[in-house]
Amino acid sequence: MPHFKSIFILIPLIFLVLFSCSREENYDDEADRLAQEFIIVDGHVDLPYRLNNNPEDVSGTTSDGDFDYDRAKEGGLNAPFMSIYIPARYQKTDFAMNVADSLINLVRQLETDHPEKFAIATSPQEIEAQFKQDLISLPMGLENGAPIANDLKNVQRLYDKGIRYITLTHSKDNQISDSSYDTSGTHGGLSSFGEEVVKKMNETGIMVDISHVSDSAFFDVMDITEAPVIASHSSARFYTPGFERNMSDSMITMLAENNGVMMINFGSDFISDSSRTNSDSLDAHISRWLDENNLERSDAEAQEYIEEYESQNYRYATLDEVVDHFEHVINLTGINHVGIGSDFDGVGDTLPVGLKDVSMYSNLIQELLDRGYTKDDIGKITHRNIFRVWNEVTETAQRLSNKDAME
Repeated sequence: MPHFKSIFILIPLIFLVLFSCSREENYDDEADRLAQEFIIVDGHVDLPYRLNNNPEDVSGTTSDGDFDYDRAKEGGLNAPFMSIYIPARYQKTDFAMNVADSLINLVRQLETDHPEKFAIATSPQEIEAQFKQDLISLPMGLENGAPIANDLKNVQRLYDKGIRYITLTHSKDNQISDSSYDTSGTHGGLSSFGEEVVKKMNETGIMVDISHVSDSAFFDVMDITEAPVIASHSSARFYTPGFERNMSDSMITMLAENNGVMMINFGSDFISDSSRTNSDSLDAHISRWLDENNLERSDAEAQEYIEEYESQNYRYATLDEVVDHFEHVINLTGINHVGIGSDFDGVGDTLPVGLKDVSMYSNLIQELLDRGYTKDDIGKITHRNIFRVWNEVTETAQRLSNKDAME
């Protein structure tokens, strides 16, 4: 009799184990399925500048970089915002617009060369239509407002070329705004011209992107804008104290009150304070080594040493830590104000474990599922939140245009 009791106890346990295994397998499949079912918008992918420096065919699979067509399809990426990145060295020259035009043309060439794979997109509605056609949409955002120069007419010109957000500045203060990376405090926030730029962007229908700006500039933007604002590739300063490039809790809350969206940057230095500290120590070691060996970073021997040293000693953030940033924003503001802004091809070899390239969005979705987020939540994170903001920016421009016509 004791023997039969053991059997009756074991039978339900066996079924429980089998059910759990089956459920976990389906759960993994669900993450992959959702990655393909939902439109995934990524607010910031630096492919144009990568191709400008190292031309290669991204219509298939590439051995370098974080983005190509095959990996994007595998990961379910449907609409990566192509970053039209203008390095700070062009800010005080007459060539910034030329650089922008060159990179915009490079993106447009992808559509021309591979119309069965890529399509330029200038609205959420175009992305939705292209998604149904199994195309990867290529919306564009300008990273660094330097090409505007000192002429507000250039805002409309950039819109006409397909630009749908402008990151006001980059690594240095420019004619529009102070930068979070620059300690000069040239304007104490936005310049007076920058205030006019924000107003013009509202009128034109271009999203204002506050990634890279100083805290003072952020608050100036929030005082002026009539439309929701985005952070196309920023993370939470809560986890990286003192790193002004990320957003503080008060900034995240104000962005949400403006009905905007914050798109989380995946770079390890943006995600983990220990990764940032580790980066600083690596940089110090490499600088000493270069001095001791009378080498420049650009020297072939130095490049080989740096790559090997960093690969062995860099502390990568984890997928779990990345999702902590999503959850921090959600806990502060609710589910409607967070999105994806990976900075793929823009943060070098600092991407976290489990999010190394555009094939891995399902890993992010899986972690969200594991934490109890619903299918509807994930749809908001992958595209609905940024679509809401984008549509509202367009509606604001139409309202302002109608108002001007009536006056």
